[in-house]
Amino acid sequence: MKRPAPALVVVLAGISAALHIGKLPPALPVLHDTLHVTLVQAGFLLSLVQLAGMTLGLAMGAAADAIGARRTMIAGLVILSAASLAGGMAATPGALLALRAVEGAGFLLASLPAPGLIRRLVAPQRLSAMLGLWGAYMPFGTASALLLGPALIAAIGWPGWWWLLGLLSLAMAVVVWVAVPASADLRTGASGTKLAQRIARTLAAPGPWLASLAFAAYSAQWLAVIGFLPTIYAQAGLAAGFTAVATALAAAVNMVGNIASGRLLQRGVPAPRLLQCGYLAMGLGAVLAFAPWGEAGAWQALLRYAGVLAFSMVGGLIPGTLFSLAVRVAPEEGAVSSTVGWMQQWSAFGQFAGPPLAAWVAARAGGWHATWWVTGAFAVAGLGISAAIARFLAGHAAARPTVSQGSS
Repeated sequence: MKRPAPALVVVLAGISAALHIGKLPPALPVLHDTLHVTLVQAGFLLSLVQLAGMTLGLAMGAAADAIGARRTMIAGLVILSAASLAGGMAATPGALLALRAVEGAGFLLASLPAPGLIRRLVAPQRLSAMLGLWGAYMPFGTASALLLGPALIAAIGWPGWWWLLGLLSLAMAVVVWVAVPASADLRTGASGTKLAQRIARTLAAPGPWLASLAFAAYSAQWLAVIGFLPTIYAQAGLAAGFTAVATALAAAVNMVGNIASGRLLQRGVPAPRLLQCGYLAMGLGAVLAFAPWGEAGAWQALLRYAGVLAFSMVGGLIPGTLFSLAVRVAPEEGAVSSTVGWMQQWSAFGQFAGPPLAAWVAARAGGWHATWWVTGAFAVAGLGISAAIARFLAGHAAARPTVSQGSS
């Protein structure tokens, strides 16, 4: 029996980790009834999984470079499994919040080594396309959880949903151990001093900072919208089956932008242009989806949903572009995971801040119609960062004229 391609196994491992990010939104109505989770607590449940990434992304990335990306990914999947299995037994919102934080550490360890692993597992000419595929791991995993979650929660309860995904992550850890060659682990064996130096070089380089801030501006608005869609639609009185499909589709179309970004980069489209298109679409899509306009009716509902789809699909250009960009702006070959870790750290900060901020604004405004103010502010910030990235890449190309702007 032919083994799957190791790089594809890495992507599948990321998807299994992303399922834990997407498993919560469809469970929020049930958690509200069983554990009495409030709206603001729900916002923190959505975002607290990013606590480890927000505080430890760079350090864990540097450690992954030292101990091996493959080993780090396996450890992360095992931690995710253990936390999810324990989470199914949580009896209070506080316990669930604490275990979501542990899941965040597992998710970070399982996801941040992936770009470096992919870089060592595929030929250079396939790197942009494969990293674009990797960029789709989050929307694919999230969409799958949003689509399957309601039916499985109805069948086996939310604890069974947690246990099922915990067992899946454990199985995926075994698959990674077997299918990804140990030779891809490439441990640097760096001492504590060398790790500190690598972290310092990463922080001193402008490229990692720009890519990281750009990711934060994207992730804050994407999770704030997609994470609360089940709640928004449930409050509007829509059927659970429709809500599940509509939310899953909104998350799934994000893959289109991710995969397209790799193809477009290979064809020479400049990275800043893709980023600008993504942020502009997110800003306009959120206005169409949430701003108060027109009379309520079927056509207005369809147009609002079209805004959500545009927000997610074209916005998907951003993560795919940034993953491709991040492995090239690393200050040295051995600091790829450190650079991606710093990017993950800021991405996690965006995901941590976005949902509670959107929930707070909705609570103050008495509805979700003010959401576009939150997402619009992040979109404008992203456009500004994209302009700074364009200037950085222009200077980088001038210093290294053999590197084209589209591939940098």
